Formats: sequence, C-alpha cells, structure tokens
Amino acid sequence: MTILLISLAILLILGIPIAYAIGLSSLLFFALNHPDLVQILPQRMFAGFNSYTLIALPLFILMGFLMNEAGITARLINFCQLFVGRFRGGLGLVNVGASMIFGGISGSSTSDTASVGSILIPEMERRGYDRKFAAGITVASSTMGMIIPPSIPVVLYAVVAQESVGQLFLGGAIPGLMIGVFQLVMVSVIARRDDLPKEDVHASPGEIAKETALSLHVLLMPALIVGIVVFGVATPTESSAIGALYAAVIGFAFTRRLKLPALWRAVNKTVMISSKIMVIIALSQLYIYVLAIERIPEAMTAYLVSLDLGPTAFMLIFGFIVLIIGTFIDVSPAILLLTPIFLPTAVDIGVSPVQFGIVLVSGLAVGACSPPVGNCLNVCSAVSGLGIGPIFVGALPFLAANVLVMILCILWPAIVLWLPSIFMG
Repeated sequence: MTILLISLAILLILGIPIAYAIGLSSLLFFALNHPDLVQILPQRMFAGFNSYTLIALPLFILMGFLMNEAGITARLINFCQLFVGRFRGGLGLVNVGASMIFGGISGSSTSDTASVGSILIPEMERRGYDRKFAAGITVASSTMGMIIPPSIPVVLYAVVAQESVGQLFLGGAIPGLMIGVFQLVMVSVIARRDDLPKEDVHASPGEIAKETALSLHVLLMPALIVGIVVFGVATPTESSAIGALYAAVIGFAFTRRLKLPALWRAVNKTVMISSKIMVIIALSQLYIYVLAIERIPEAMTAYLVSLDLGPTAFMLIFGFIVLIIGTFIDVSPAILLLTPIFLPTAVDIGVSPVQFGIVLVSGLAVGACSPPVGNCLNVCSAVSGLGIGPIFVGALPFLAANVLVMILCILWPAIVLWLPSIFMG
C-alpha cells in the first residue's frame, strides 16, 4: 500500500489525470509485488464496466443533452417565473426552481449549470443583479441534479455498491427537494437584505393554466422515469432508454428545436463523456483489486469497530472526509475510490447502503462546486466569464444548504430511507 499511495501522490502532483494516476500506481503495485497477476489485469478492467446497469449512464447523459438541445430550459424558466418571479429576488428564485425541475430531468449538475446559467446569468445581470451572485446561485443550485432522481452519480454508486437504483432514486428525492427549499429561503433572505428587484409578472389563472399545460410533458418526465423503476415496470437501464426516447420526441414533435445536427451534437458529447467515465471505471478496478488483496476494507472495519463508533458518529466522520476529498477529486473517481473502502465498514456498524450513498453523493456535490477541481465551477466560469474564486464566494451561502441537508440525513436517516421503505420496502 505504501507503493500505491506514494506513486499515486507523485502522479497527481505531476498533473496526471486521476483515472490514469490510479491505473498506473495500481499497475506499479502489481508489477513489484504480484507480477504473476499482471496478466489478468486486463480481464479485471473489462469486468469493471461489463455491466448491464451501466448502460443507463450514457442513456441518461444523452437524455440530458437532448433536453438541452430541445430548448426545454427556456420553457422551464418561463414556467417558474409565473409562480415566483413576482417576489423580491424573483430571478434568483426562478434560478433555483428551474434547477430543481431540470435536475430531476437531466440528472447532471454540469448540464444544469450550462443550460440554466447560459440563459439566466446574463438576464439577471441585465436586471441589476450582481454577476457574482447570479453565477454563485446557478452553480450551487445545479447540485440538485446530482441528488434529485434520476441522478448519474447515484447510478454509478449503485453499480459499485451493487444496490438497487430504484431505492437510491427514492432515497435522494427528499434530500434533493430539501436543498432546493433551503436555497429558496436563502435567496429570499438575501433579496430582502440587498433589496433585489422583482419581476413584472401578473399572470391570470388562465395564463398559468395555459403555461402549465404547455409544460406538462416536461414536468411529468422525472415522475415517469423514476416511477417506472420504482413500480417494477422497467429496469433502470430500460427507463434511461425510455427517457432518452421521450426527450427526443419532445424535441422533434413539441418544441421542434431538435434537428438532426443538434441530435448528432448530443450523441457526440454523450460518447465523449461516457467514454471518460468508462475509462475511470475500468482503471479503478485495479485499485479495488489492490484493496481486496491487501484486505484494506477489512482492516479499516476492524480499526473503526475497535473505536466503538456508532452509526451516527461514523457517518459524521465520513461526511467530513467526503467534503474534503470532493474538493480535490472529481465525482466519479471519488465514488469509485471511497465506496469500496468505507461501505463495508458502514454496513457492519448498521448504516444503510442507501443512506451511505446519498450522503456520499451529497458531499461530493459540494465538492463539484468547490475549488480547485469543481467541474460545475469551471462550466459556470466559461458561461459567466468570472473566475472560479468569485463564483465560489457567491455560491457559499447556498452551498451551506447542501451541507446542512447532508448533516440532517446523517442525524435522521429516515429522511433518506422513508420513501424507499414505503414504495420498495
């Protein structure tokens, strides 16, 4: 393990991407300690992504890109503005509301940041909002895309932990909505303090009903995708295919903004992102194999059990570790690194794997918005023209909602486990 850790640290300091650093350090470990096993490493790598459930990942990613290309974001923003635009700080409330809905459709925080931010950040700045505030709330609210189902990181965790995707989707629903509600409250408090503008929205009941009808096919999408999994109508993989097809039908038949060139762009982006994730998964299998040979999870479990930690104390420590690691390692590698080390211990001391997964993803969502790695920060920087430092400062009050919800999920596991126990108990 010393060889593995030292070589991994050196490679990361040299700027090698985390996936390749993991793979190279693991290969060095086997070459020096178990050269007889080197020949089976390609087989282990292939076995890592030879999973039927993993087919859901590129399909959910494709669904998110199709929704972007179909112009769904603008419709969702208009829908949200009818209800909250009239309040002080209305566009900030619209920003959070759109992210709550869009996150449940795309399953991707970076997609949410790019699509909502490209429309709302310039508009908020034009209406007199500080650009740092607009960018900060955009990047912080996008974290709901990692928690509200369907969620791409949750699917990845389900594959690694061999847990039910349906239960994890249900487990993330209430925490994700709580983050949205807390962020709405934070926007309202800041809006009153800074006297932020209201929007001139005077929609009649008829106009609200009309806009709701026009948006209904979009609003029903999260319920469709999650519902068919929860009630056993389709597997997670099949639901992702249905979601991608549904997004394509909306784009071609309803909004009519999805053309063949846009479809090709969405497919191309999906292939590139999915390929990166699959490479990470494949190379992480070498690292997981090292942990198994060295019996690290068992040793970790024995040590933590000797400390006589209860489930709550263990999860509080784990949550702190996730917040720290999430600032340096991207979401997918972090899930693949942390799950095989800590999940066996968590299960042994009585923590539900569903609670563990939602806490893990919630903590990593904060890391996705924190320097120096923060993918959402980098996307928002490209959209807004601000550096990641000012964006992070603007996002801090809203990221506090994420940390608060994560702590609440640790202290009261029922927040996560109630819905799965009702529908899939």
